[in-house]
Amino acid sequence: MSINRVIISGNLTRDPELRSTASGLPVLGFGVAVNDRRKNQQTGEWEDYPNFIDCTMFGARAESLNRYLNKGTKVSIEGKLRWSQWERDGQKRSKIEVIVDELEFMSGRGGSPSCPPSPAVAEASQAVYDEDIPF
Repeated sequence: MSINRVIISGNLTRDPELRSTASGLPVLGFGVAVNDRRKNQQTGEWEDYPNFIDCTMFGARAESLNRYLNKGTKVSIEGKLRWSQWERDGQKRSKIEVIVDELEFMSGRGGSPSCPPSPAVAEASQAVYDEDIPF
């Protein structure tokens, strides 16, 4: 048995990009910066090292949440890892991304809770899970 679950929290590194598949399924792409703390062997001080994670969300929730996400938004994400491979200009490329199942807004940059302006986000978070998601 294998388990493919990941939970991360961090800030969006760029504004999300909403597009659609050929069949019309909304796809939201964005990046999240997640810090890793390591001890600097020369100074003995703890330092933050950022990891930049690509995230993808599908369906009605992706379309709805797009209105409330922007660069710097602090979020918590639960999902699964997906590895993809392609070829560009004769070179093989690959990446690992998080396919987002759940997204929760966390405190804003100023320390106050980041409250979306309408109940649409709550409704979007309760979206139907039986959509066709390409894997």
